[in-house]
Parts: sequence; C-alpha cells; structure tokens
Amino acid sequence: MIIVITGPTGVGKTKMSVELAKRVDAEIINADSMQVYKNLDIATAKIKEEEKDNVPHHLFDIVEKEENYTVYDYQKDCRKTINEIASRNKNIIIVGGTGLYIKAALYNYNFNEESNTYDFSNMTNEELYNKIKETNPNINVHINNRKRLERDLTKINNNTISDGKGNEIIYPFNIIGLTTNRDELYNRINKRVELMVEEGLIEEARDLYNKNINSKAIMTGIGYKELYKYFDGDITLEEALELIKRNSRRYAKRQYTFFNNQFNMNWFEVNYDNFNETIDEVYKFITKED
Repeated sequence: MIIVITGPTGVGKTKMSVELAKRVDAEIINADSMQVYKNLDIATAKIKEEEKDNVPHHLFDIVEKEENYTVYDYQKDCRKTINEIASRNKNIIIVGGTGLYIKAALYNYNFNEESNTYDFSNMTNEELYNKIKETNPNINVHINNRKRLERDLTKINNNTISDGKGNEIIYPFNIIGLTTNRDELYNRINKRVELMVEEGLIEEARDLYNKNINSKAIMTGIGYKELYKYFDGDITLEEALELIKRNSRRYAKRQYTFFNNQFNMNWFEVNYDNFNETIDEVYKFITKED
C-alpha cells in the first residue's frame, strides 16, 4: 500500500506521516524538493532525528547543496526506493508538498532526457507488435511505427492504469491532503518562520552566504534567497523575514492549485487541538474502516 500525505507548507504533514507510519507498518519517502539536500535543515523545516521515532526515512539528505537535483533524478530515486521497500513487504508513505515530485514518481510521467526503461533493441517490429497484441488484441498502431510500439509496450510492462482524469498511474496509491482554513494556515506559517529564526535560520543562511554558495537550491529556496538580500544590504532583516512569510503564504496557494488540478485529492481538515483525531480519521479512511 502506498499512501501520499501532502498539503500546503506548514499544515502538519510530517507529524501525520510518522504517526500513520507507526500504525500501518510503513517506511517514509520524502517528496519535498528542498529536503533532499544535505545541511539545508532549518529553512526547509526538515524532520529532526528525534522526530522520526524509529520510522525509516528515505530520500532526505541525499544530495550536496551545490548540486542540481532534478525532477527526473527524483523520479528514478523514488521509484527505486518504492520497489526496495515493497520487496520487504512494508507499506509506503510518501510525504511532502512538491506536487510535481509526487506526480513524476507515481504517474507515467516522461521526460525528454529519459531513455526507455526497457531495452527493445533485440526485438523486431513484428515481435513488438505481437507482444502488445497479447495484452491488447485491439491494438491500433502500424507495425512500422517502432517508436509508438516501444512506447505502448513500455506502458504495458509498467502496468499503468488510469486515474479517471486521463493520467496513467504506475503505482496505485491513496492521496491524503491535510488542510485548514486560510487564517489558521497563514498564522501557522508566520509562527513557523519565527520559530525557525529562534532555531538558527539566520545563522544557517549566513554560513551558506559566507561560503559563497549560490546554487539553484539556495537561490530558489524560500528562506535563503530572502536572507541573501539582507546579507547583500539590499533590505533590512525585518523586511527579509516578512518576505519569507509572504512567499511561504503564496507558495501555499500555488500548492493548493496544483493538488486540486492534478490529483483526485482526499482532503482532511486538521484538528490542531486534537491531532490524534485527524490521525484516526485518516487511518480509518485508508483502511476502509467504518
């Protein structure tokens, strides 16, 4: 079983993923584009070791912060990790707010630079055609269209299915979206930024700045790019922190748009006064309990 826990920044995905993983005997895979980087901890709100509660976590801290890690890289790494966890007969929880990572990993999402997953070079067109016909007797492709033959056979080998929106799914999954009202979410985002400052956000960013690290991750990651402007003397510290809060709120809005447009979401309103109640609701949903 694959469960995706997603939602806007600051909503409580990390806590939900750990508590749910303990209930369903699952391992956790990161789906946050910033948390793959080593030593980018505070601004990314990366889970701390003590918060993991002995649940295995994957694809956190796997890339040097100077490197450029692409969606295509994540697709390969996540699918490999999914297969490894499944081989141990464990359930899988994918947690994070980077919708494109989730889609690339679980859907038949192709990239221009991606070569075929399977090597068909030793098969003739006729062999390809007949192999497809075994699964799809109503095949509607010309035997001389090799590119289409290889593409169709790849889909069959990947056991792709439809999600009802015209998208092909490689790994069936339940997608859980955590949500709350806008005022509550924005308040949580603002307070989280203030907590990050207390935990050493400015020092973390200044260390990167002093080392002259200007990689894509740093210059696009919320929390670092705004503080770099402060270190450059372009804005005040107060202005930088307000920018972090504002950009985080705007990012949350974009996340909602992506999730609702791209996935068949199952939204759950978070009860912050009794988080266990929300965990119970999600657990009952994924286990089909009454």
